[in-house]
Amino acid sequence: MTDLTLMTSVSDPASVLPALALLSHRVRVLPMDVASIVRMPESTILFVDAREDLATARTICRMVASHGFATPIILVLSEGGFTVVNALWGITDMVVASASPAEVEARLRIISERGPLHSASAPSDEREEDGEGVIRSGDLMVDINGYTASLHGEPIDLAYKEFELLKYLVQHPGRVFTRAQLLQEVWGYDYYGGTRTVDVHIRRLRAKLGGEYEHIIGTVRNVGYRFDPPQEASHAEGNEGS
Repeated sequence: MTDLTLMTSVSDPASVLPALALLSHRVRVLPMDVASIVRMPESTILFVDAREDLATARTICRMVASHGFATPIILVLSEGGFTVVNALWGITDMVVASASPAEVEARLRIISERGPLHSASAPSDEREEDGEGVIRSGDLMVDINGYTASLHGEPIDLAYKEFELLKYLVQHPGRVFTRAQLLQEVWGYDYYGGTRTVDVHIRRLRAKLGGEYEHIIGTVRNVGYRFDPPQEASHAEGNEGS
């Protein structure tokens, strides 16, 4: 018997993944919010109900992974939800809500056989930060926990979304993101503004970084944006347009 935890906001947990009710595992149900993370037992497999609220599900998955929990995560999705999930969510597996008991049991067995080393965790190349949650890149410092950024030791006056955008890019050095991806990851799936919003915030960020550091946010023509560490800024300026 495997210890399972289901996070959902619906009043009838049995409707989330009916196959669970037909299996012999112990299932604990917790509310669909970040506070429930600390209520999970150490040894459990977490099912997250993402059928209707993808934004909250993504937040919970990434919080579990980024805080170092060795908890495997299985995302429960509707058919349409598969198109938006990617590796950055930090999940172990995903399953459609109508999956059969045999399929769910097989997925649980594979996860259990893999052991804790194969459980959900934040990708190792996502960020370079010290134990205090501070990311440093050249003279640029981004304090994730304190929501502050500084350059040459001087604070940068950033609006909330400007900071979130900078933080996300710095956490993924060298990786190119389309405007749509940045809109989803920084603004969330419940934001209905256009991708022009990303361009405006990129322009503001570059202005606040100043002439010496504005090119660390590189533009990849016809694709999107990426964070180029300071030593690569000159190459970004020479090869890519703004």
